[in-house]
Amino acid sequence: MSLSLVQSRALLGLEATKVIVEVHLANGLPSFTLVGLADVEVKEARERVRCAIQNSGLEFPTNKRITVNLAPADLPKDSGRLDLPIALGILAASGQLDAQKLLGHEFAGELSLSGELRPVRGALAMALTLIDAAPPVRLVLPPGSAEEAALVPGITVYRARHLLDVVRQFLASGITLAEPQDAADAEAWCRLEPAAPRARAAIADMADVKGQTGAKRALEIAAAGGHSLLLVGPPGSGKSMLAQRFAGLLPDMSAEEALQSAAIISLSGRFSPERWGQRPTCSPHHSASAVALVGGGSPPRPGEISLAHHGVLFLDEFPEFNRSALEALREPLETGNITIARAARRAEFPARFQLIGAMNPCPCGYLGSAAHRCRCTPDQISRYQGRLSGPLMDRIDLHIEVPALSTDDLLMAPAGESSALMRARCVAARERAMRRQGKTNQTLAGQEIDLHAKLDAATAQFLRTAALRLGWSARGLHRTLKVARTIADLDDSAAIEMIHAAEALQYRHASPLDG
Repeated sequence: MSLSLVQSRALLGLEATKVIVEVHLANGLPSFTLVGLADVEVKEARERVRCAIQNSGLEFPTNKRITVNLAPADLPKDSGRLDLPIALGILAASGQLDAQKLLGHEFAGELSLSGELRPVRGALAMALTLIDAAPPVRLVLPPGSAEEAALVPGITVYRARHLLDVVRQFLASGITLAEPQDAADAEAWCRLEPAAPRARAAIADMADVKGQTGAKRALEIAAAGGHSLLLVGPPGSGKSMLAQRFAGLLPDMSAEEALQSAAIISLSGRFSPERWGQRPTCSPHHSASAVALVGGGSPPRPGEISLAHHGVLFLDEFPEFNRSALEALREPLETGNITIARAARRAEFPARFQLIGAMNPCPCGYLGSAAHRCRCTPDQISRYQGRLSGPLMDRIDLHIEVPALSTDDLLMAPAGESSALMRARCVAARERAMRRQGKTNQTLAGQEIDLHAKLDAATAQFLRTAALRLGWSARGLHRTLKVARTIADLDDSAAIEMIHAAEALQYRHASPLDG
């Protein structure tokens, strides 16, 4: 048979779109033509596939005119993920493989010149697409990628280490290959079972942080309700130390959250099975561009905010980030997703992250400090604080000052409360919110806020007066209500009381930057 069809997938954002690799062998001048909007890496597959087939002891049709079409033709294809299906298509078209046996399978894998299979990006995205496939499809992937895909329940995944491991499963009648002599080679083709959940990874303990009771309380509220937080204080006061321990206060990820998070990280090629089910913490350097933070490129790739989906995005030296990069955070903080639009393509990535920002109050860092004299002029302070726009600050729920500790506090104070105790309170408060409304307090919107706030007359009047005197926007008022709702949940209160509203007010009414 001179025509064969092999199924694979191409990545466009989080979508793994089906690609049919069509291979046709014809008489004529020997050539190898690859069509179908293939990127440079895909076009280079011609040489990798030729060498891999020949070095594996298989017959490459050097006397034929080979045409490979990657359908649909208008879908961009990148990376070396199509090497394996192209090689199988050539072998099936030349009669060495049974094309009927290939039906019901999807293949992806980069080939080395020796025929070894190398992992590819986005294996989890491919597996997630196949969950509801009818009829069921079997996925064949290289080592590393196959283990990723096997994390998705209900998917049949086979791992193959070499081109010959795959070829032996689909040989045409009358064609034989020597069986592997090494026991390891004999087990190179195997079906993988879903991986068991791993134990929670060890995270630095909050007990290491001495003092800073107010900052710890703000972190606890942020973890319980899914709120964003800004830490402001002089150098060495413990802002980074607190932020790095924040993930230890968050509840375990659900199976759905773990799959979504891992699928995005897989697209970037940074997924590690050891981190399966662990909430990600992304800490980009302040020199990161807007594209690095929100994603982009051609084809679009996820940025740090998407890699932190269901996890933590920690931005140290907050005002030092590029202004355009910071402003790009405004929509994702509000909506929980980011849409990257380009002239030819459009991709949407989830970005439901918790933002933890840390900054100094002024360029020298010592504004308001009793131990050091601030050297900054009022103009320098104004310019520094002005790098954070009003709309961005309005979207950060909690603003807390982290003062420098005295020498006695550092040397003599006992260890602080452990992360385990704080996390237990956060988990209990979040579970109350989930039972009541099916989502975290931070994601409440519109009438849901009025429905679940349950304010009495005195508390409503208190917040009304505060909003008028402090000039809050509608967003500022709603975010204060959501923080108050979280404080009430931590207190196991069905309604927001005056004490809860008053505590929420202090995290917003006057920014520490005003000091």
